[in-house]
Amino acid sequence: MKGILILIASFVLFSCKAQQTSAKQPEAPYKQFPTVPETLELTKPDNSTFVKAQLKKQQTLIMYFSPDCEHCIKQMDEMIPRMNQFKKIQILLATNQPMEELVKFIAKYKLSDYPNVVAGRDAKFNLPGFFRMQSLPYFALYDKSGKLITTFESNTKVEKILKAFKKS
Repeated sequence: MKGILILIASFVLFSCKAQQTSAKQPEAPYKQFPTVPETLELTKPDNSTFVKAQLKKQQTLIMYFSPDCEHCIKQMDEMIPRMNQFKKIQILLATNQPMEELVKFIAKYKLSDYPNVVAGRDAKFNLPGFFRMQSLPYFALYDKSGKLITTFESNTKVEKILKAFKKS
C-alpha cells in the first residue's frame, strides 16, 4: 500500500513540475527594455515629481523599499555609514507606502543631507510590475547612459553593490 501511495505522490509531483516548466511566462519588462523605465515617476514630499528626464548623466541606483520593512531598515542601516562611497551615484529611493511614512524615513536617515539622494512615492505603482519584484529591498543598477547593469533582490552587501558599479 505504501508503495502505491509513493508512486501516486511521485506522479502528482512530477505532473505539477512539468506544468510549471511548460507554461513559460513572458520575459520581465526590465529585461526586454534594459534601460531606466520610461514610467519612472516619483512624488517627492514637497509634491513635486521626479521623472526619468531629470536623471543626471551618472550611475543610478534605484532602491525600492518600504519604510517599515525590517530588511529595508537593515539595508539602510548598512548603507548610511558608507554614503560617501555612493556620492558619485544617483540614488532613487522609491516606495508605494503613504507619504507620512516616507517623510519619517527621510528624517530618520537624514536623507536631505545627501544631494545625490531622491526619495519619493511610486504613487502609480509602476516599478514593481516593470521589475517583477518578489521581495524588498529591490535594487536596479544603471550605468551613466541609463543601461541596466544588474538587479538585486533582498538585502545586498554594500560591497556587492559598489563592485557591480565598478565593473560597468
